[in-house]
Amino acid sequence: MQKIILASQSPRRKQLLEWAEVDFDVIVSDTDESFPGELSFEDAAVFIARNKALAVAALHTTTLPILAADTIVVCDNTIIGKPKDREEAIQFLRLLSGNTHKVITAVVIINADKETAFADTTTVCFHPLTNEQISFYVDKYKPYDKAGAYAIQEWIGVVGIKSIEGDFYNVMGLPVSRVLQALSVL
Repeated sequence: MQKIILASQSPRRKQLLEWAEVDFDVIVSDTDESFPGELSFEDAAVFIARNKALAVAALHTTTLPILAADTIVVCDNTIIGKPKDREEAIQFLRLLSGNTHKVITAVVIINADKETAFADTTTVCFHPLTNEQISFYVDKYKPYDKAGAYAIQEWIGVVGIKSIEGDFYNVMGLPVSRVLQALSVL
């Protein structure tokens, strides 16, 4: 498989690509993560991922495929983004506690004048969490850079996840097997 450009600073996405033994360089460009309000959740995530890929493509001339991704968490028909502070992280986790939500990761791969775009959805159900568990997790793991205020591979996932339906790695931020399939046909 050819080398790619990863348009993401996410340590989880980097780790997942390393586990899959994909050769990549990281190049990022600040982008606006807003989207038109009339888009579906899946289309909104694709819109943001596409903007990330296009921003890197606009600043760097490369013949390598550019892979960008965006992950959103949806609970009760509302997007739960990255918490801005401790209080918001606690609020988000209280909402997810004892509830089922969807994790949607969109992937856009730009190669020359070709684009591949898709969104993968995983359904996650949390056990009810105590206030002490939520505070412990937020204070120890500081999940401020994570959509939904949690990382499934951390302590909260081990003790708090009741079930998942779909790709575990999608919840980490990249549906790796689907990405590899898309890269294999470039």
